[in-house]
Amino acid sequence: MSLRFIPPAAAFAVAMAALLPAYGAFPGTARAADFTVRNVEVPELKGVFGEVKSRTVVPARARIGGTVRAVSVSEGDSVKEGDEIALVVDDKNALSLNAADARIKELTSQLDNAKIELDRAQQLVARGVASQARLDTAKTQFDVATNQVTASQADRAVVLQRAREGAVIAPADGRVLTVPVTPGSVVLAGDEIARVASGPYYLRLSLPERHAASIREGGTVRIGERGISQDKAGSPATARPGRIVKVYPEISAGRVMADVEVNDLGNYFVNERTLVWVEIGKRAVLAVPAALIRTQHGIDYVTLSTAGGPLDVPVILGERFAGDDGERVEILTGLKDGDVISAAGH
Repeated sequence: MSLRFIPPAAAFAVAMAALLPAYGAFPGTARAADFTVRNVEVPELKGVFGEVKSRTVVPARARIGGTVRAVSVSEGDSVKEGDEIALVVDDKNALSLNAADARIKELTSQLDNAKIELDRAQQLVARGVASQARLDTAKTQFDVATNQVTASQADRAVVLQRAREGAVIAPADGRVLTVPVTPGSVVLAGDEIARVASGPYYLRLSLPERHAASIREGGTVRIGERGISQDKAGSPATARPGRIVKVYPEISAGRVMADVEVNDLGNYFVNERTLVWVEIGKRAVLAVPAALIRTQHGIDYVTLSTAGGPLDVPVILGERFAGDDGERVEILTGLKDGDVISAAGH
């Protein structure tokens, strides 16, 4: 068996290649998968409660005065534009309709007599036994009777229209918020029978005056889960987004008002409160990928690449947020700008 001579440099390279999988790299050198800690700017969020509002709340009003005979809706019902909400009845309408019918009958009888007189006058004038003046008088009386019948029929139509206006109609699509009347209530023309929230729904925020210069139209916010408790609301990282559509220029009682547009608020109650995180500025933090953090015995560690080799460093974690390459975790203490975290063991 023959022995093959291996140069010393080649032998050293082979030995190092065998060691690299075990140690990953020369001490103090950052591998491609290592992470260098840098200061990054993240939004400074403030948690406030926003109230669900309807952009428009339209009152359904009575068009005539009278007594509420029936109410067809209650609070929380959904209505369509044109639906009948209630019925208001004025008993005088029935009496007015009877009087209009009687007046029409009276004038119709007078019209029939005027028509007979006109026909007779025309026949007498044709035979030459009556003057033209009599014919003109008969024709005038017939025209007057005709116009009186037409006027009385118009008066009857007014009474019928007034009776039809007793139906209180929903002014728009939406949900009924309040119904302040019951059957038997006496109302006047213009009284409110129901209030309909026709939407769209939005969130109304009330922020302290010191944040007035930090918020702007078009800015994004994070909307928590439905409910006002923190545990139900989740965290800003998991909340859904919203957009500030209006910042009111007037500060009242040390508060600035802003409106937030959010999708799918239609199933919320009007004036219901929910947690909202609003961006009020920026702050510099040290943050690392969540995958590079491990927990042992209740303590969080990261592994630093140092000149002396890998070094486990305990850290205190802060908030989690979404980074460009995945979830990041803020490091409150334990690291400094420029540290290199080794990916060995992760």
